[in-house]
Amino acid sequence: MRHVYECPVRWADLDALGHVNNVVYVDYLQEARVDMFRSHRVELMGQELVEGLVVARTQVRYVEPLMFRFEPVRIDCWVTEVRAASFTLAYEVHDEHPDGSRTVYLTATTELTPYVFAEERPRRLTAQEKAVLEGHRDPEGEAPQRAPRSTQPRRLEVGHYPVQVRFSDVDVYGHVNNVKYFEYLQEARIAMMGRLWEEVPGETGRSSLVVAQVDVDYKVPILHRAAAYDAWTWVSHVGSTSLVMETEIVDPQGPGGEVLMARARVVLVFFDPATGRPRRPEDDVRAPLLEVMTPSC
Repeated sequence: MRHVYECPVRWADLDALGHVNNVVYVDYLQEARVDMFRSHRVELMGQELVEGLVVARTQVRYVEPLMFRFEPVRIDCWVTEVRAASFTLAYEVHDEHPDGSRTVYLTATTELTPYVFAEERPRRLTAQEKAVLEGHRDPEGEAPQRAPRSTQPRRLEVGHYPVQVRFSDVDVYGHVNNVKYFEYLQEARIAMMGRLWEEVPGETGRSSLVVAQVDVDYKVPILHRAAAYDAWTWVSHVGSTSLVMETEIVDPQGPGGEVLMARARVVLVFFDPATGRPRRPEDDVRAPLLEVMTPSC
């Protein structure tokens, strides 16, 4: 059974191209997920599956750009898999038209784990929770597909970005909200691109990139503190019209040494706003990417 959430599109959600920013979509997914659980609060026996969850993995596929409009966009949310100590939700952000056709803007999945915040540990799902979640499974919903295996990390100064956690980034349990990770990743990518293309004239390469896919694995909760965390970004693939950038967020001050907090793989496409089609970037934009690309492993 799919849960339906009508999500408003706000003017502040748009990027420089007039599209809903890739980070904002993840906020929409969180709103839909919380609405689903709160709508079924009685059968879920309280707040355990409303507030007592952490996101272990997020996979997002951007299909079509969503523009500003006054009508809300529809988000379908349903269960695809239930395991002993985690479950997976799938989402589809779309419009349904009077003729029965649909415009899909985004598909996504999140893997969620019940969590005991007072003890900072995950827990297993109860039999009742499993039964309720199974009731929200869509038999026609597809199981999530894992992204291609990531490359070995590459630490180059051009890809370093200090992640400073703001107090407003954390939830009531002191953990950085899962949506904020997407903001950190975006900031880290933009910082690296700015250094790579510092000598490239004009805004051609930077202003025509759109995000096509994001896969994030959340390893250890990021907490608020004065010291910055480190984000390391590298280029793992350069195609004719696309590239893949990967990022690790680490705690350099972890007990016993560096601790991996999160890892992401992002596919970006060079986009021609005039035609609405992918395009090959100019040679002076592509060359710096090839120079820093991680060798195949």
